[in-house]
Amino acid sequence: MINSLRLDSVDLSFGKNKILSNVNFTCNTGEILAIFGRNGSGKSTLLKIMFGTLKPNKIEFYINNGKIEKISTKNKLIAYLPQASFLPKDITVRRIISMYFSDGETQDKIFYSPLINKIENQRLGTLSLGEQKYLEFLLIINLNHPFILLDEPFAMIEPLYIESIKDILTKYKNDKGIIITDHYYRDVFEIANKKIIIKDGTSYEILNLNELCDYGYIPLKKN
Repeated sequence: MINSLRLDSVDLSFGKNKILSNVNFTCNTGEILAIFGRNGSGKSTLLKIMFGTLKPNKIEFYINNGKIEKISTKNKLIAYLPQASFLPKDITVRRIISMYFSDGETQDKIFYSPLINKIENQRLGTLSLGEQKYLEFLLIINLNHPFILLDEPFAMIEPLYIESIKDILTKYKNDKGIIITDHYYRDVFEIANKKIIIKDGTSYEILNLNELCDYGYIPLKKN
């Protein structure tokens, strides 16, 4: 079954400061949607709005053509990886995996991922920021939600594990719709089916890397 997420007419202001204005996009299961934009453009804000932790001035939000308004409904359909670490620091990696997943198949899938078997007996507070982020990514991507929001999943991650994350996303998109923001734009562009950029609060479709230059996201190449 293909699930469809549609976001229309998102507007958000703080006082006279316009953050988002008429942002629109769709994402289906089987797709990775990349959202590009400079720091402060509203990418993370948009993910928080979709997850339900921030209320916009205006939004039209649909999943499978049903309008989504209740946070409880969103939380059943959408999982969210924020930029900041969110796991408790005083329990072990093995314990947190078993707390998230009761079935052995999913536990094994995470335990046998690169890096995890080396740190499974460590407490989360002893892990590097990159190790924590990689573990949190694995927990979120394996949740049974049709849509996944990822806010800078490559940040602070070693290059080896960036490749692992890209492989996992490419595989898991068959059953999920994945929306990702990250400044590692080449890695994101490589795996995304659809791309948009937020410029001056408004969303625009992107078809190639040159358009990221046109919108001022990356510098123009010198001749």
